[in-house]
Amino acid sequence: MDIVVTGRNVEVPGHYRQRVTDKLGRLERYDHKLIRIDVELLHEPNPRQAASCQRVEITCKSRGPVIRSEACAETFYAAFDTAMTKLENRLRRSADRRRVHHGARTPRSVAAATAITPDGDGPASESVTAGTLTAEPEADDHKPGRVVREKEHPAAPMSIDQALFEMELVGHDFFLFADSDTGSPSVVYRRKGYDYGVIRLVT
Repeated sequence: MDIVVTGRNVEVPGHYRQRVTDKLGRLERYDHKLIRIDVELLHEPNPRQAASCQRVEITCKSRGPVIRSEACAETFYAAFDTAMTKLENRLRRSADRRRVHHGARTPRSVAAATAITPDGDGPASESVTAGTLTAEPEADDHKPGRVVREKEHPAAPMSIDQALFEMELVGHDFFLFADSDTGSPSVVYRRKGYDYGVIRLVT
């Protein structure tokens, strides 16, 4: 397993790099198929955010879904410890899901639990007429309204339930995926409370 520690406009001390490597080495107990862990350090120069000016992002890549966490704190050490706790919880959740028995013991999916039943029970549906998904701005100075980051991800078709599961593993409020049932590009997103929504593109 490769562990890569980098800093965005931040110099990473050798002792910090060693501490991060030692702690992340324990994660293999949750997933023996981990291939690479990327740790990125970012500094927020705004003096008004001094209490949370240091941010740490951790991304785990394996043969399964990507698992990610991030945290902000006054120091990089505190931010890393908080991000590490979040990451361990998500890795534990992923490991528990792999151990779940199938058949009669298969738990009810999130999609099924939040679906509307034929008699009208269940969460109310909502028609989404417009919405915007914005990426978090870079710490570097830039003019507003510019695209500051682009990402590409493999789009293996998956169910809504799997998309919700992977969204929780990366800690995002939305997740873009190819729906295996409809073949449409779709987005699942977190709504108020514990409900979820789905947006599909129809051409």
